[in-house]
Amino acid sequence: MKQAALGVCTVCFLYLGFVLFSSRGGTAYPLFDGETAEDRVKIVEAVAKLKVGYGWRNLTCPLCKALFTILDVALLSEVNEERVAWAMVEACVKLRLAEEQVCREIIELFRDDVIRALQESYLWPSEACGILLGPSCGHFDIYAPWNVTLPQVPKPPITPPSPPKPGSPQNRVLFLTDVHWDKDYAEGSSADCKEPLCCRNASDHSTWHHRGAGYWGTYSKCDLPLRTVENMLENVAKAGPWDWVYWTGDIPAHNVWAQTRSQQLLELVTITRLIQKHLGPNITVYPAVGNHESTPVNSFPPPFVHGNRSSSWLYDTMAEEWAPWLPEQALQTLRQLTPHVSRVGVKRAGFYTVQIQPGLRLVSLNMNFCARENFWLMVNSTDPADQLQWLVGILQEAENKGEKVHIIGHIPPGLCLKSWSWNYYHIINRYESTVTGQFFGHTHVDEFQMFYDEETLTRPLGVAFIAPSVTTYINLNPGYRVYYVDGQYPGSSHLVLDHETYILNLTQANNHSRSPDPNPKWTLLYRATEAYGLSTLFPVDWDGLLKTFQADDRVFQRFWYLYHKGHVSEPCRDACKTTTICFLRSGRYDDPRQCAQLGVGGQEIARAIKKKTLC
Repeated sequence: MKQAALGVCTVCFLYLGFVLFSSRGGTAYPLFDGETAEDRVKIVEAVAKLKVGYGWRNLTCPLCKALFTILDVALLSEVNEERVAWAMVEACVKLRLAEEQVCREIIELFRDDVIRALQESYLWPSEACGILLGPSCGHFDIYAPWNVTLPQVPKPPITPPSPPKPGSPQNRVLFLTDVHWDKDYAEGSSADCKEPLCCRNASDHSTWHHRGAGYWGTYSKCDLPLRTVENMLENVAKAGPWDWVYWTGDIPAHNVWAQTRSQQLLELVTITRLIQKHLGPNITVYPAVGNHESTPVNSFPPPFVHGNRSSSWLYDTMAEEWAPWLPEQALQTLRQLTPHVSRVGVKRAGFYTVQIQPGLRLVSLNMNFCARENFWLMVNSTDPADQLQWLVGILQEAENKGEKVHIIGHIPPGLCLKSWSWNYYHIINRYESTVTGQFFGHTHVDEFQMFYDEETLTRPLGVAFIAPSVTTYINLNPGYRVYYVDGQYPGSSHLVLDHETYILNLTQANNHSRSPDPNPKWTLLYRATEAYGLSTLFPVDWDGLLKTFQADDRVFQRFWYLYHKGHVSEPCRDACKTTTICFLRSGRYDDPRQCAQLGVGGQEIARAIKKKTLC
């Protein structure tokens, strides 16, 4: 999920334009001939006169476009890069976008990659400001719409799914997402700090007016200690057996201003090996790449970026650690592309396909190539790595063989760049009889998104399940998901028949007889069919549930409670309710037709989407 710190970094790039061109012409930063400390003070004071010290959301559209125009000119010269970085820090601190140390560390971490991406991009100011401020300020997508190519093969006749016969086999699938282990989590530290992430060794200790971090986790902007992650794995191991596991990424904590490649790899290796240890060698785990695995966060260069700025450092380690679970062919497409391979047209960029069992294939997508927060897509956002075109080929081959396909990924398609999102929606429409399961994470809450036929937007044909996080970030109980899938037999649909959500109730776990429970239990929060009175979880069932949400507020408030994993402070009504239902109704980004009947406008949709990308 997107970090507040990334927003800080982006905004500082805008304000540095004003800083650069407020100074005397011909100077460069830092400490150039004729420049004095007094000059710098004047520059910072000029920034303060912009009167936007309340935070970056007060940036106006005209000012944004003006500053981005100045920035484009400034970055034409490499001599300006140092003054760009210096000005970013000063603007961040002066505008109170974050604590001074966070400003300095996040900009130092991001500076080289972001500056290089900006220099290589063809981003117009209106497009940049559309990304930052929303579609009312400009085109939100970086490039004009583009389309994948579908094979000239007629779509097979549609046969509505029917429930399996009683006693038919089922597969029990464990789903883990958004672990966010914080190695610096400290019991008793402040849970209400000023930094973007609390409950850490670096946080102040709790006082009478500041809560202290709990032993097993905390309801706040905090991630998890390793003991809670391991306790969860111990409990899921006992709750088995599992037929297989889907794991959709986001391993590191939200301290995105102070991360290194070595730290990211250590956390990847640690959690991978803990999963292997507790689930054992006979359970296959199918992973997907999260947006937090890289550093800087959300930095996933497309395969045409080579050398030290590529993601090979990450993908190669993933391939090495995940080798016990994945066949060699899958590991090959997972690894980063090399210049030699690029000439023969093979793409390797963090995605793969594998057969789970006869009749069922898995596709694991790298959703960072659709992410609005991946600044490398400013260079080229048109189907990076040809991933969607590759997906079409996999689905057509599966259709030819009569296979069903499950798709896993981290970021839900409805949060992607518009062109990517709409192309993905088009692919699901074409292969609705083949794709029988879509599984995502990223938002940390318990929700879903619908897919309808493109012609009328009335016939439900697919659903993307969005599972809740393991982490508590923000104000949540830790949790995990279990899916019950139509099993292996001739004619199986391989559709999801039911799902369960399990949580660790932190109130009970941290206050067991006035001390932490030494062996807390992860308990069933709800089973979907029972909670909503459904017989199956087919797309038509979820569509009917959305209609029930609108007609019966009690059912919707029940959903809202489960949405937050059993820890919610207030009900969701009026605009909150309509924008939530709007999000659930469409698996593609910026789809006003789906929300028109709810009375939700484009700006309301955009604000609701931004709330999904807070972390």
